[in-house]
Amino acid sequence: MAGIYIHIPFCLQACHYCDFHFSTNRSHASEMVSMICRELELRKHYLSESGPIHTIYFGGGTPSLLPAEQIAKIYDSIQTHFDCELQETSLEANPDDLTDEKLDAWLALGVDRLSIGIQSFNDDVLKFYNRSHNAKESLLAIDKARKAGFQSLSMDLIYGFPHTDHSIWQNDLSQTLALAPNHISSYCLTIEPQTALGVWEKKGKFKAASEDFQAEQFEILQGKLEKAGYLQYEISNFARNNAFSMHNSNYWKGIPYLGIGPGAHSFDGNHRGYNVSNNMVYIRKLKENQLPYQKETLSADEQINEYLLTSMRTIWGIDNAYLVNKFGWNLFKERENTLSDMQRQGLILVENQSVSLSRKGKLLADYLASKLFI
Repeated sequence: MAGIYIHIPFCLQACHYCDFHFSTNRSHASEMVSMICRELELRKHYLSESGPIHTIYFGGGTPSLLPAEQIAKIYDSIQTHFDCELQETSLEANPDDLTDEKLDAWLALGVDRLSIGIQSFNDDVLKFYNRSHNAKESLLAIDKARKAGFQSLSMDLIYGFPHTDHSIWQNDLSQTLALAPNHISSYCLTIEPQTALGVWEKKGKFKAASEDFQAEQFEILQGKLEKAGYLQYEISNFARNNAFSMHNSNYWKGIPYLGIGPGAHSFDGNHRGYNVSNNMVYIRKLKENQLPYQKETLSADEQINEYLLTSMRTIWGIDNAYLVNKFGWNLFKERENTLSDMQRQGLILVENQSVSLSRKGKLLADYLASKLFI
C-alpha cells in the first residue's frame, strides 16, 4: 500500500509562518513539471517491493496554482511508470485558486480529495499571515468544490494566534463546523527562525502566544470537534465517518512512500532520503540525468525511534508485536517502568499489545514518545 507525494514548489506569496520549500518565482514552472515527470521515470523502481501505488498526494507549496493540464501531465506520468491501484488522490488548494474550470478538470483527472488551506475566517488574521485569500473567498471555495462534486473535503486551520482571549479561535471553529467538512487538520502557529514571524520575534516586533494559551486552544479544538462527531485519529487531524487521510495515515504507520519534487522526502521501509531544496539545482541535475537525492540509511535503533514518534501520534498507537517481529525489541520489557508511570498519570492507554495516547497525553505527544526512545 505504497504512496507517492508530489511537491509543487510554488506559491503566489510567502505566508509569514511557512518554512516549507517554495518559490514565488514561477517562471520555470513548466520546466519544473517536466523535470518532476523525469524524476518519476528515473525512480520508477523505488517502490517496486512495496506493491501497487494506492495513494497520490499533491502538496507544496501550492499545487492549485498550476494549470490543470500540468497536474494532468504529472498524474499521467505516475500512471505510466508505476503500477497503480489508486484508492485516494489528494490535492492541496488555496481558496482563491478554486475556479470551476480547475475543479472540473481535477475531478475528471481522478482527484477525489481536496485539502483547502483556510487557516482562519478572520480577515485581520489572514492579512497578518500574508495569506492570499479572505474569509469570503474561503466560503465561496467550499461551496464551489461541493457543487463541482467533491465529496471529500479537508479544511486546514491554525490555532495559537496571539490574542487577548479565545474569541477568534472560537469563531473559526464555529464557522468550520457550520460548513461540516468530513476532515479537519489543525496545527499550532509555530515560529520558525527563518520565517518572517521568526525574524519579527527576534527583533521584538512580534510575541508568540504562551504555551498555556496554545494548550487551551488545543483543548477547545478537541472538545468542540469531539462534540460535533469528529474523531481525533492523529494529533492534528480529525475526521467524521472514517474520512481519514489514507496517504498521511500510511506515513504515520511507516508504510513506504516516494517523494518527488524539490525538498520532497522518501522512505522505502529501511532507508530515508530527501531531494535538494533548490528549484534550479533540482532542474539542472535532472536535465543531466542525475537524481537530486540524498540517501540516509537508518539504523535499527533509528527506525524504532521513528516508529515510536509517528505511531504514538495516532489512534492506532504503538504496536508492540510489530516491534518484536521486525526488530526483536519489546517495548513492554524495555520501558516497563516508564510505561507504568505514564499510565499512572493518565497519559497513555494500554490495550493488549498496543500503546496510544489519552486525551490528556495528546498535549505532550512528542515529549512522551521521546521518553520511550532508545
